Amino acid sequence: MKPVSTSPYCESLPLSRRGLLGAGVSFFAWTHMPRMASAAGTRDPRFLTVILRGAMDGLSAVAPVSDPDYAALRAGIALGKDGDNAGIGLDGFFVLHPAMKTFARLYQAKQALVVHAAATPYRERSHFDGQDVLETGLPGVGRVDSGWLNRALLALPKGDRILTKGGLGVGTVTPLVLRGDAPVMGWAPQKLADANDDLSRRVMDLYTHTDPALAKALKAGLMADDLAKGGQALADPNMMARAASGAARLMMKDEGPRIAVLSYDGWDTHANQGGVKGRLADLLGGLDGAFAAFEKEFAETWKDTAILVVTEFGRTAKINGTEGSDHGTATVAMLLGGAVKGGRVLADWPGLKATQLHEGRDLKPTTDLRSVFKGVLAGQLGLSPQVLAEKVFPGSGAIKPLDGLIT
Repeated sequence: MKPVSTSPYCESLPLSRRGLLGAGVSFFAWTHMPRMASAAGTRDPRFLTVILRGAMDGLSAVAPVSDPDYAALRAGIALGKDGDNAGIGLDGFFVLHPAMKTFARLYQAKQALVVHAAATPYRERSHFDGQDVLETGLPGVGRVDSGWLNRALLALPKGDRILTKGGLGVGTVTPLVLRGDAPVMGWAPQKLADANDDLSRRVMDLYTHTDPALAKALKAGLMADDLAKGGQALADPNMMARAASGAARLMMKDEGPRIAVLSYDGWDTHANQGGVKGRLADLLGGLDGAFAAFEKEFAETWKDTAILVVTEFGRTAKINGTEGSDHGTATVAMLLGGAVKGGRVLADWPGLKATQLHEGRDLKPTTDLRSVFKGVLAGQLGLSPQVLAEKVFPGSGAIKPLDGLIT
């Protein structure tokens, strides 16, 4: 896609940003969750969306090792089918990063799948704008007060048990994807009470419009803070699992929400990304630990659970001079849970030759992520294609739900 960025600065700054929120806060309730009787029915599905903020490298998470152009583009960090850099075989063409052993086991049990070469309609490289498009479910950037998951809740029939139980946002602020008129509650482990990228962006947006000079100074200060720490901070693998466990326990309660969103920061790997070992491997290992926590905590309800993992965009096909990857376009989405019809990699593979890359640099998107969202919402919540096209993802009638994702 776009020209390779060589700047060490990145707008997706992970705020430790002490002082914006009280460090001792461990629970947040943005709106009150109504306690209402469940509607009749035997199936009690759970649907959790995990957002990897910072743009996760799909070509390293699920590597196309049989593509003849892959290894040369990834010199030094490429995975292989065997040897010291071996990934975990999936289907003969793709291998999974070896840090993701839980996902591999679920894949073999046909409870996990991958959608490769996927992207939202967004084709630029701003984290903030990319995340907005990802979370609003709209075809482009714009000021929108609601996210597609909240609109999906509102599209359910009045009195539906999932709607009456509302949604759950894990973190210090309500994720945009979950904002709207449907009831939402929030919870955050103590360490997650530090301000995150979403809050940072909205503070910056406020001052950009009311006090540009202050906004400029704040941005410079955030960059300096980040650089003083040696760049983007790694997500804590233990916190990933802790947040996953807490969310699942709340969703397991009889009166608890059935829909949730959880975000993990730190996926912007411009430098020292690593291959089998390294920064990205640590992040993927932490994510895999969260998968194990979900499976354990959901227990007997795992059979009716679907967990969708997405990121705002991918990264460049070719690594840069610091053994990292810059902002790209297509990437992977992952789906796991007992309700998932797994054991597959779904990909209309575009190829990695220079002439096949988007703008000569990125994996070309061949699947619109909205088709994945629609497929999961249709299978888990029973929403019709018409409702999805008109109410949940307005103006998306040409984007059909990806069928067969849910058993």
